[in-house]
Amino acid sequence: MTRLNKVSAAVADNISEEGLIGDPVPLWKQTWLRLLRKRSGQIGLAIIGILLLVAIFAPVIAPYDPNEVLIGIEKVKRREPPCIHLLGCPAEHPQHLMGIDGNTRDYFSRLVYGSRISLMIGLTTVSAALIVGVFLGAISGYFGGWIDNIVMRIMDVILGFPSLLLAIAIVAVLGPGIVNALLAISIVSVPAYARVTRASVLSVKTLDFVAATRVLGGSKWRILFRRVLPNALTPIVVLATLGIATAILDAAGLSFLGLGAQPPMAEWGTMLGTERNQIFSAPHLVFFPGLAIMITVLGFNLLGDGLRDALDPRLNT
Repeated sequence: MTRLNKVSAAVADNISEEGLIGDPVPLWKQTWLRLLRKRSGQIGLAIIGILLLVAIFAPVIAPYDPNEVLIGIEKVKRREPPCIHLLGCPAEHPQHLMGIDGNTRDYFSRLVYGSRISLMIGLTTVSAALIVGVFLGAISGYFGGWIDNIVMRIMDVILGFPSLLLAIAIVAVLGPGIVNALLAISIVSVPAYARVTRASVLSVKTLDFVAATRVLGGSKWRILFRRVLPNALTPIVVLATLGIATAILDAAGLSFLGLGAQPPMAEWGTMLGTERNQIFSAPHLVFFPGLAIMITVLGFNLLGDGLRDALDPRLNT
């Protein structure tokens, strides 16, 4: 009787998720419902949602302009600790939730505006690497032969170097700056998307519906982009979500070394690099941007884990 109840519950859950016969629920909606049932997906979505709200409403949330020097405007000192009135800071002293940096700028405002730059870095680099990597991996896996050999050998050469070291070398050649840093991170990220796309295309192109389309006279390019690639995107979507976290971390590393975003841009890695020698005298200047990077990377990693579980048919049968 207990086993029958479990089977009935599973059938009911499947009906509620996929709808009645003749009224199927779209695949994207099924994936969304599965993602919302995963604890990692819930936490990841919450973190990223808060980050998006902070980035969108940064002018409303931040009490100061991120590059405004407050010396001469308020009675503040360089690298003052946080002052929060609710926690006992004197009311006559200006409130600064995360203290003052070495240039007498409000650290909380700079951290808030830094969320915009981090999201821009993650989305821009992953989008560029995704377009190039998916295209190269798709034609390599579908056409094979000499095209496959040339593309994959180039990807192997790039993968032969540690990604961060290769990014540093590229920026060193092109010159420091946020644009060159984004370009370098995109280049070192391409092989991962190309190899995953190739593997996925190789498995999909042997399926029966692809052979049927080929028999009906479909062109190679039409079959690739209308039949094969849409059915090979599942692992690519998961990898792209995880790749955003990696891109943000790499960009912060380049900025920390002085090769990425340049002062006075409010970027978390630059903020860390500028104040790295104050870890004992003013630890809040190192702690807050480091915490922001950690939480952001954690959010995208958790979302990627949730998407992987939601899109894996073996975990949703």
